Amino acid sequence: MKALILAGGRGNRLNELSAEQNKCMTTVRGKHLIEYNLDCALDVDVEEIVLVVGYKAETIINFLGNNYKGKTIRYVIQSEQRGLVHAIECAQKAVGGADFFLMLGDEMLFNPRHQDMVVEFRNNKNIFGFCGIVRVADRNQIKKTYTLIHGPNKDIYRLIEKPRHPLNEFQGTGHCLFRNQIYDYIQYTPIHHERNEKELPDLIQCAIDDAMTIKAFLICDKYTNVNTHEDIKLAEGFFNE
Repeated sequence: MKALILAGGRGNRLNELSAEQNKCMTTVRGKHLIEYNLDCALDVDVEEIVLVVGYKAETIINFLGNNYKGKTIRYVIQSEQRGLVHAIECAQKAVGGADFFLMLGDEMLFNPRHQDMVVEFRNNKNIFGFCGIVRVADRNQIKKTYTLIHGPNKDIYRLIEKPRHPLNEFQGTGHCLFRNQIYDYIQYTPIHHERNEKELPDLIQCAIDDAMTIKAFLICDKYTNVNTHEDIKLAEGFFNE
């Protein structure tokens, strides 16, 4: 298993914080966002870390070098910022035939449970993948990522990208675990009519529609995708609760 961490975006809404550096280099409590995700990768003892970079890639590469705490990092350049699915596709050669743990370098998870997810994944070969989710009190937060509908056994039936009216309290994160065959579904993933790029929930939905079993997993206690100064304050507040 490899870790695939996506860190290609700029983060225009962070203004001056991302003007001279990749937004994943933003610090929360004195630690870069990318480091929090790298630590999650180390927790599940992946074979290798594949890091997709794009905007201000040198600020990440110069900071990390070719390894993180002894674990090899392989870089992939996403020359065009065309969304998450395109970034996953760019990394296909580096991922090779391995299953992979997908992580977004601009996300912040508090009390993550990646190890538990990996154990269940490895013990059940019938599971094609997991979507890491978090239960939120404020459903407006769900509008920033995606939501999903699942049954009592956690099998996912439907994913909805940036829902205008969230149906439940479950917010999807970018921390997902996949069999390598998820790559087979990129070619079938539709281009979103508003954002003009392929979206992660639509990629996952293609696999589900093909009878692949993908389950929801409560991945952490608190979560935010850092896109604004308010998100940084929210992430810092996790440590005070």
